[in-house]
Amino acid sequence: MAYDEGLAHRLGESLGGLPGISEKKMFGGIAFLWNGNMLVGVMGDGLIARVGPEAQEDALVQPGARVFDFTGRPMKGWVVVDGAAVSEDEALDDWIARCRDFVEALPPK
Repeated sequence: MAYDEGLAHRLGESLGGLPGISEKKMFGGIAFLWNGNMLVGVMGDGLIARVGPEAQEDALVQPGARVFDFTGRPMKGWVVVDGAAVSEDEALDDWIARCRDFVEALPPK
């Protein structure tokens, strides 16, 4: 499956200055890990956002967000955001911040 390389590039640009960021091919797309924990990614034309279980309900009411159901089993604490909903840098930065709030508290892998 191809993924939106433009969105991946924008994520890389936004996360480039954050220590501990790495990239990994996952889900047929690309994931950005922070200290070994997945933070965000791109699958198809959507943003994969790891917001955590406590923030998932709020995340799902945001424009373009839906449950991340890659395997037929919804992943708790994760959402997919339509690429159109993160076409503006401000919207993308908001999703990155949501994900950082959760992943920052996780122990490094």
